[in-house]
Amino acid sequence: MKLFLTGPSVTPLRAIQYEDLVRRELAADLGAAGDITTDAIVLRDVLATARVVVRHQGRVCGLECALFAFQLLGDVRHRVAHGDGADVEAGTVLAELEGPARALLSAERTALNLLGHLSGIATATRDLVGVVAGVGNASVVCTRKTTPGLRALEKYAVRVGGASNHRFGLYDAVLIKDNHRMIAGGVRAAVAAARAALGHRVTLEVEVDTLEQLEEALEAGADAVLLDNMSTPDLERAVARAGGRMTLEASGGITPETIRAVAATGVDVISVGWITHSAPALDVGLDVSVSV
Repeated sequence: MKLFLTGPSVTPLRAIQYEDLVRRELAADLGAAGDITTDAIVLRDVLATARVVVRHQGRVCGLECALFAFQLLGDVRHRVAHGDGADVEAGTVLAELEGPARALLSAERTALNLLGHLSGIATATRDLVGVVAGVGNASVVCTRKTTPGLRALEKYAVRVGGASNHRFGLYDAVLIKDNHRMIAGGVRAAVAAARAALGHRVTLEVEVDTLEQLEEALEAGADAVLLDNMSTPDLERAVARAGGRMTLEASGGITPETIRAVAATGVDVISVGWITHSAPALDVGLDVSVSV
């Protein structure tokens, strides 16, 4: 059974992207003495089976990370029923496990923390993308507002949810923000300085708060403009003024209740920070039984 079930446009995680993180999380949980509860109660040679079950409907993401946590602690075999990208109902069994009971119990929390968190992001993203389906042509993207240490995984979860990624870090695209503008002396000066220092393949985006600043960015030749916390009428005016000459991104205060109206203004991109930093985790549990 494949671990990954979504469309071909989303590349599955590579082991190098999550193995160190899973090892660190397990090490933090086990500490210097190990799982003193499980080791005191469960004999070393006891075998068990377990089922990874979702308690609430959602989109699966992070199952491979979760399975790796169990495998690090023992010879745990698994059979996957629903992998990353699958939309499942409450009560669905995602995977069945078999192996040492100690390994299953000791890895449970680390595995479910990752699986629940990433599935929560994928689910929230899926739902947000669904709200704007058929309205305008805007792409929904995430931001750099990610949990420290989890950026690669959280951005992967956004892709599994059906949205796209904004820049991954400070290194892969220029985004001139308000503090940059202030220090540089305005939009034109900031764009000119960035252009002088960058290669021709680096995308240059400017964050603006007003339509006047948008005009400056247009005249300065920015590739894209982030329209920060603008009202819906101002977004419409910005789209009209830009006239398709650059990519327009709406950002700030985007919610499931407001995103449809934002998409209808004609912007090209809608960036949302909370789908990575505040999406509620999907409730996932581990049901264990002793092998006979």
